[in-house]
Amino acid sequence: MTTDLAHPPARLLSVGDAAWTVEFGNGIDPAIHGRVLGFSSLLDTLSNDGRLEGVVEWVPTFRSVTVHFDPLRADAMTLHDLLAELADKSGSLSAAGCCWHIPVCFDASCAPDLDEVAAAKGMGREDVVRLMTETVFTVYMLGFLPGFPYLGGLPEALDMPRLATPRKVVPSRSIAIAGRMCAAYPWQSPGGWRLLGRTPVRLFDPANARRPALLTPGDQVVWQAIDTDTYEALDQECAAGRFDLSSLLKEGEAT
Repeated sequence: MTTDLAHPPARLLSVGDAAWTVEFGNGIDPAIHGRVLGFSSLLDTLSNDGRLEGVVEWVPTFRSVTVHFDPLRADAMTLHDLLAELADKSGSLSAAGCCWHIPVCFDASCAPDLDEVAAAKGMGREDVVRLMTETVFTVYMLGFLPGFPYLGGLPEALDMPRLATPRKVVPSRSIAIAGRMCAAYPWQSPGGWRLLGRTPVRLFDPANARRPALLTPGDQVVWQAIDTDTYEALDQECAAGRFDLSSLLKEGEAT
């Protein structure tokens, strides 16, 4: 494998008898995630060409990709060698997916922790909202819940620890921060991140077989501030299935 210091060789780790994890680094870093995206893109190409016999799926994370396979249909060591070759060839991608402009209500009813974050950082509410809406976030991975995106790019000025005591109930579609990460809760659930807003947009649709999760690794997200009245109107549209998700895409993008 290549020993370029800029791109150290990937590690292949066995995960039982039906998966390999290809590990590109040890941290949360745009360059490492770029390699994850590049490797996943090569897997997409091979799969579309029918050249990944026995591979069931692959799961990208911040720094690795786990490839699940059927051991009755694919030879583990043959697949190991193929993945090692692909990892060595894969380059780095950035913003490989869609660019979404998603409405978020930052009013008090939707943002229970915004005032506390603003006070802790010596800012006004409007400063926090400005930083959140001026930032272009990148989806690093999905996890925790179906369609739950972990978003990188949160400004250092908003770096905050998780809540000391997690909430038992976080409203669905809440926009939250913790450390240097941002996230969006597709479902109501417990959670310890700080809630800064809420979007009316449904983030997971099990009826959409092609793309049940709205966001996918490599996508970019820009939050757009809306007021409570607009939130409620859009919420009704989304609940009734009348909202056109393509309107959230930057001009020229396509799902």
